Amino acid sequence: MLQETMKVKIKNGADVRILAELVQVADYYSCSIYLEKDGKRVNAKSMMGMMSIGLLEGEEVKVTADGEREREAMESIRQFLKY
Repeated sequence: MLQETMKVKIKNGADVRILAELVQVADYYSCSIYLEKDGKRVNAKSMMGMMSIGLLEGEEVKVTADGEREREAMESIRQFLKY
């Protein structure tokens, strides 16, 4: 299991299209991926979950990846949040 706090650098991160792209990135990997913000933890593969937390530029989120290819998944999420 890997955990890392990441800073959101994408503009309009709460935009539904951006969140849908992030869900697609997470869904590519078979491992479990969760994002946590303000005490709320959601499955990164769930569009409804991602919409419930949103991602605003400058915020920090804790990302947890657990399972097969977790390192690759973590790197993909990191790169997406810098996008």
